[in-house]
Amino acid sequence: MLELEKAFYRRKVLIAGGLGFIGSSLARRLVEFGADVHLLDSLLPEGGANNFNIAGLEGRLAVTVGDIGDRGIIREALAGQDFLFNLAGRTSHLDSLRDPQADLTDNVTAQLSLLEACRNANPSIRIVYTGTRQVYGRPTFLPVDETHPLAPLDFNAVHKLAGEGYHILYHKIHGLHVACLRLTNVYGPRMRVKDARQGFLGWWIRLALEGRQLPVYGDGKRIRDFNFVEDVVGACLLAAIRPEAEGRIFNLGSGEPVSLLDLAQQVITAAGSGSAALIKYPPERERIEIGDFQADFTRIRSGLGWQPRARLQEGITATLDYYRENRGKYWEPESPSSI
Repeated sequence: MLELEKAFYRRKVLIAGGLGFIGSSLARRLVEFGADVHLLDSLLPEGGANNFNIAGLEGRLAVTVGDIGDRGIIREALAGQDFLFNLAGRTSHLDSLRDPQADLTDNVTAQLSLLEACRNANPSIRIVYTGTRQVYGRPTFLPVDETHPLAPLDFNAVHKLAGEGYHILYHKIHGLHVACLRLTNVYGPRMRVKDARQGFLGWWIRLALEGRQLPVYGDGKRIRDFNFVEDVVGACLLAAIRPEAEGRIFNLGSGEPVSLLDLAQQVITAAGSGSAALIKYPPERERIEIGDFQADFTRIRSGLGWQPRARLQEGITATLDYYRENRGKYWEPESPSSI
């Protein structure tokens, strides 16, 4: 969009969590627009950071390894920036059950430190925070809009909701320019695929490419909707520049819900390998299972003009193509004897 190119041309942009899946995809788009891009990432081993995510951009952006909770690092990184895309934090729901304190530190305490640094060092910066649809818990109606009750089922969702709440409070109390997005099942090139920490679809992509079995929990009839990463990048950019987004929370969604079993079959067909098997929910997953979910994204469509462009099958095909070419950069292939 010409509007976005003009808005970001030669502007200074900080992406927290910039070596991760969405952050690096955002960085690529911004570099194309001619923005001055600075990535900040703590390189958590449990996260999605990968230096290969910015392959080909060397010398066209700056990278700082550090945590948003480090006051010295974040104050320096914020200096002179026009925009902040805040994608930093932990995203694994299961990890949050095993270590809630670490999740609290990264998703709440560090977020508060970041916002304080913005207030004191760069109060005019425009901030986009990426939250999660997990804050809704088990839906009481579908599709889920932003008025749905909030009832998170795990520590990660509670902490992400707190982080979102702090951003909105800093807008209301201190006038920071903030917009919040609630993401739902983002997928695409550069996502973590070596395990299921950041979503099951990436793990399924890997299993299919290795000709292995995709585990589908329960009866496979649960529905989800998915957003291709380039559509999410577009939403982030619009939320950053549109005055109508300030102080508001927006769902993202696809309008293309699919059952988990149908999704597995789409992945297998596109990969040309793999199989699907229905399995019983492990107890730790069943406790936080939300059931069917479909997001209503009317608010961002009517307010900012955003809507998803990539169809699910197109996105799956593009993602598989990327990992066929680059699998050695994201996981160590299994030996034939172990498959």
